Amino acid sequence: MKKSMSAWRWVPTLYFAEGLPYVAVTTLALIMYKRLGLSNAEIALYTSWLNLPWVIKPLWSPFVDLLKSKRWWIVVMQSLIGGALAGVAFFIPTAFWIQATLACFLVMAFASATHDIAADGFYMLGLDEKGQSFFVGIRNLFYRLANIFGQGLLVMLAGWMEDRYGDIPLAWCLTFSLMAGLFIAFTLYHTLQLPCPEQDEHPSANEQRPISLQCLLVDFMETFISFFNRKEVGLMLFFLLTYRLGEAQLVKIASPFLLDTAEAGGLALSTSAVGAIYGTVGVIALMAGGILSGILVSQDGLCRWLLPMALAINLPDLLYLWLAVARPDNVYLIATCVAVEQLGYGFGFTAYTLYLIRVADGPRRTAHYAIGTGLMALGMMLPGMPAGWIQEQLGYPLFFVWVCLCTLPGIWATWMVASQIRNNLKHNNHE
Repeated sequence: MKKSMSAWRWVPTLYFAEGLPYVAVTTLALIMYKRLGLSNAEIALYTSWLNLPWVIKPLWSPFVDLLKSKRWWIVVMQSLIGGALAGVAFFIPTAFWIQATLACFLVMAFASATHDIAADGFYMLGLDEKGQSFFVGIRNLFYRLANIFGQGLLVMLAGWMEDRYGDIPLAWCLTFSLMAGLFIAFTLYHTLQLPCPEQDEHPSANEQRPISLQCLLVDFMETFISFFNRKEVGLMLFFLLTYRLGEAQLVKIASPFLLDTAEAGGLALSTSAVGAIYGTVGVIALMAGGILSGILVSQDGLCRWLLPMALAINLPDLLYLWLAVARPDNVYLIATCVAVEQLGYGFGFTAYTLYLIRVADGPRRTAHYAIGTGLMALGMMLPGMPAGWIQEQLGYPLFFVWVCLCTLPGIWATWMVASQIRNNLKHNNHE
């Protein structure tokens, strides 16, 4: 009980700190680069590369367990994230700001991915099984609150400062300076408040941890071989890499589309308006979709809802096509379209998560799930890289037609996976 009560001092802040740098890399960077004048092709290409650390995260996750304690990794990575955020703020006014800020974002992405590994491992060491069950909803809530804070309040603050000072670079310098200060505070706070579980001591003092590099590498290779050496591996990869093929391109262009001028085919919204739409209404709709899908799957099973979820995550992309053609100037109507798309995304993404859990089943479950999340990040990274160039060649309306066509392979893959699960259930019932 005492351990669970003390967890209130670190679980909420730890997962808020886990969510914020991911938002900075995947959302704030997009909007900042658009406001600072980069083209859509440059934005999509550069920011897609920032997904690389989450793609290859499984490659170094065993070393986080082998070297130092998870508590050490958390504190060091938070300080590194704070330094990277300060670097973004410092380099924005310079002549080489593109290269320098991208380097800072890349450092931030690697630190954030490593922080994810350490934080999730520390959560299991710092709490007993009952405490883990109790705080799972709390940690998810504060991770989502970090999304609202980053996508919503910080973007709105940057927009307010753009209007107040009439200086876009200054507004984003101040925004990232604020985030850097926040992470310095997180580092100091967690240095004092994170517990020191006995199981989280130095690896050399823990007999249960692997201390042989050769054994670690052998286990590492066996993990990858066992993941890919399975029945229906082709269908598994097809599903993991295509389920969000359309969404991976849409997410890179959605914010630039809302911000772009009418002459360029955009909706000419202010930075503050985009922050309000995506960071508040959008995140709330996203959470509602996730909650609803969880309830339905728990009642009827994954197989029943797999295809409806695929349709829910993909069909709302048609709303962006309508926005690009109609170009309404009513911000409430635009916000409603975005909310519907985010609701469908939250509803449909549950299918992806549950499928990852299903394919990760077995004695190496944790490592297989990490590989699956790496493939998930790869499925976002590769399609996102050319998305800006495609949009510039086609224009916004035809680009969103292209996005809608790209949803078809994922829907087909989902239908095949649902059929496979259904056949497996019938086979097991006969046995």
